[in-house]
Amino acid sequence: MSRMNSEHINRPVAEARPVRRRAGGTTGRLLLAAAVVASAGLALPGTSAAADAKGAAAQPAGSGSFYDPPAGLPAPDGELIRTEPMRLGLSLPGLNGPLPGKATRLMYKSTDSTGAPVAVTGAYIEPSARWSGDGPRPLVALAPGTMGQGDRCAASKALESPLAVGDGAVSVGYENLAIYRFLQRGVAVVVTDYVGLGTTDRVHTYVNRVDGGHALLDAARAARALPGTSLVPTSPTALYGYSQGGGASGSAAELQPGYAPELNLAGAYVGAPPADLVEVLEGVDGSALAAALGWSINGFVESAPELKPIVDSYTNDKGKQALADMSTGCVGNGIFGYAGARSSGWTTTGQSLPEIVEDEPVLRRVLDAQRIGRLTPDAPVRVATGVHDGLVPHAQARRLAADWCVRGADVTYVPIKGIDLKEKLVNHFTPLLSDQTNAISWVTDRLAGKPDAPDCATVVKKP
Repeated sequence: MSRMNSEHINRPVAEARPVRRRAGGTTGRLLLAAAVVASAGLALPGTSAAADAKGAAAQPAGSGSFYDPPAGLPAPDGELIRTEPMRLGLSLPGLNGPLPGKATRLMYKSTDSTGAPVAVTGAYIEPSARWSGDGPRPLVALAPGTMGQGDRCAASKALESPLAVGDGAVSVGYENLAIYRFLQRGVAVVVTDYVGLGTTDRVHTYVNRVDGGHALLDAARAARALPGTSLVPTSPTALYGYSQGGGASGSAAELQPGYAPELNLAGAYVGAPPADLVEVLEGVDGSALAAALGWSINGFVESAPELKPIVDSYTNDKGKQALADMSTGCVGNGIFGYAGARSSGWTTTGQSLPEIVEDEPVLRRVLDAQRIGRLTPDAPVRVATGVHDGLVPHAQARRLAADWCVRGADVTYVPIKGIDLKEKLVNHFTPLLSDQTNAISWVTDRLAGKPDAPDCATVVKKP
């Protein structure tokens, strides 16, 4: 867990950490089945012409793995480090190139929550479809939902292999559906892999507020710097994310005025955001996605190594093995391997992680520093959350909308009612699909310059 705030903590850039390598129910199968259907819903497997990634940043032949960061990084945030053409796993040939577009793998520079430079990977897709709105082609910077913590789980890799099973990992590219739907509307898309997911130099800093927000904003910068695209300096940009992605999108929206003011930000969709991690830990513990507890612990220790002695003192052998396993696993592994697990079974004291956080002031400070809603987005935001969501609890997401309203932001708040299916993960995942059409339309309208209708007068009232 990490001591972060909206400003950088200045400390020397550490030497590259050693490359980490692998440690070794019905609800999970339902989620995976839904994700596979969602991923494949708009395209069929086929071949794709490689993206035309031009310029000096192109990956030189024989230089090793694309995902290995170089020893030195450029100074500007969002500057391209390297690029290479990539194939979309779901694609069809078209008269003007592959459908839905040409993809380029990216590595770009960002700044992490300690103020240190970091290499981040992702992907840019140039749509084959024409943008039908007024003005130049717009860009959506998409923050993926939970993919896991192993390098193979990166969203850019999931674009190539929407369902990947092998080497002990199960990865599902469920975000591909939203990506393809934007591309069909003629909206360019850049996807971030986040800090440490894909790149081999560090553990993914899962739900780290600053790392996620910076990585997303710098992905937008990198896309705009990529040669040979149809983007122009005046192209509007929007942010899009659900769950972990909703947290990153929300963080990016409120960090953007100070961190990336040059971006022409038109709006941000903030779906099911984990805005208050204290409440989220309680919702996740014992759920089908209990692995998220391990991903959080691993990520915070990566950002703040001084927390490792505390974690070591509280985790028993079973807990230590679980943390090692989860550090290399994807979302499928987390569901199949740890669904229903309770953190009290991983501790030397028999306490749950939420109970330990309550007893340890340093841990409470760490989680409090992750709170989203203490800064003010300049662009309109749409906060959507399922009212039956107990995994990333509805109440704390609604509170984020109210916090932003009190600060004077333009907020559209959408409570997604639906049916209580009596299972946390399903109740959390269902709104991702049921609200997606409305969310994409809202974002597209903002990119097209259409006026929004914020509703803070109703949000600040008690639910």
